[in-house]
Amino acid sequence: MSLRNLTVLVGSVLCLLTGPVAGQQTGTPFTGPVFGAESFTLANGLTVVAIPNHRAPVVSHMVWYKIGAADEQPGKSGLAHFLEHLMFKGTARYPAGKLTDIVARNGGDQNAFTSYDYTAYFENTAVAHLPLMMDIEADRMRNLKLDAPAVNTEREVIIEERRMRVDSVPAAVLGERLSPSLWMTNHYGIPVIGWEAEMRGLSREDALAFYRAHYAAHNAIVVVAGDITAAQLKPLAEKYYGAIPKTGDPAPRVRSTYLPRRADVRVVMTHERVEQPEWSRLYIAPSYNVGDRVDVHGLEVFAEILGGGSTTKLYRTLVVDQKLAAEASASYEPDAISYGTFSVLLTPNPGVPVDKLEAAYDMALESILRDGISDADVARAKSRMIARLAYAKDSPMKAAYEVGSSLAAGLTLDDIENWPAAIATVTADQVRAAAHKLVATASTGTGILLPQPQAQGAGAAP
Repeated sequence: MSLRNLTVLVGSVLCLLTGPVAGQQTGTPFTGPVFGAESFTLANGLTVVAIPNHRAPVVSHMVWYKIGAADEQPGKSGLAHFLEHLMFKGTARYPAGKLTDIVARNGGDQNAFTSYDYTAYFENTAVAHLPLMMDIEADRMRNLKLDAPAVNTEREVIIEERRMRVDSVPAAVLGERLSPSLWMTNHYGIPVIGWEAEMRGLSREDALAFYRAHYAAHNAIVVVAGDITAAQLKPLAEKYYGAIPKTGDPAPRVRSTYLPRRADVRVVMTHERVEQPEWSRLYIAPSYNVGDRVDVHGLEVFAEILGGGSTTKLYRTLVVDQKLAAEASASYEPDAISYGTFSVLLTPNPGVPVDKLEAAYDMALESILRDGISDADVARAKSRMIARLAYAKDSPMKAAYEVGSSLAAGLTLDDIENWPAAIATVTADQVRAAAHKLVATASTGTGILLPQPQAQGAGAAP
């Protein structure tokens, strides 16, 4: 289970999950189940998960489809995200407009999102309205209605979304230049939102074909977290989702693990909207599905030691002691069908050249790898990581997101519930070995974002 997912949820996407529980600094970490989730499978292949949380009479209802942007066919980038939008165009029973109005009138909220490995839809509502939400989602799982004018309008919507979220954000533009260079033929190098030229070619037929191929009970996971038990949820799931015909069997997801020869790529971009430079480095790393789980858990702890907060080694070295950076952080994303990513992000202080900060990072990393990871460092990192879980159960939405995203990425409930026990067994030797292996063998992508140089004489009096 990725602590990054918990951090993103509580701090929302790349931290409400802050600080250790009082008195739990270096003691024996909690190693019990995380969410107390229970699951069952319907006859049509649908996986259903209940996560009890009886603090309030509310639930988060999420439907996860095991299909994402990395599953698109060449030339159809953005199709998974496009279909996510089109799913709100409704069905004969719940047509466009009426669908969202019903949720709102019943005091709920809804939305959806797409990643490389999955697409998810959710409603947060009072538990009394859960049957209605399940009816809505079950209906649009198989009965989506799309007309050409609505598709054409929504295509323009996603193109405008791309302009706002990518074209107008320098860091996002840099990311689109860097990712393909790093990932090469791996589909993680294609933007989730899609390339604009290909987005313009997406049709109603493309969307319906993708929908019919992948939106089915056997390819979905329903997660309900909140004031409900598995015993209470099962008859509801049977009533609403059980009526959906079986169209296939759950199958392991296969994603290419091919990577070209190790290389370190670099993209430098200037942009007129940039005021403060940024430096980032991405390492292609093992994931829960590709590589050794021992290395994965070691890298989770290493990310916390290196740059998991303002008391960590990278922050103290570059921000506090050397005063070269305004920000320094590291994160690791192992929840992926293919490879994971280990990321470092630095923001230089005003007047500090980026190349000087990069050299300082390289020296700091070398020092940490050589003699900077002690048993005490590992113990403190593990305690911080596991203590954050005390806050993860408070919100049904956070719990449903963490469990659903991990299951959709190929983990099991046992992996999720036993994550604290797995982290508790990580040793300093394992952290050092995983970190050394990453730095020595991983392909990297370095992105540098700089302000646009001023023209000579710009700003001078006439």
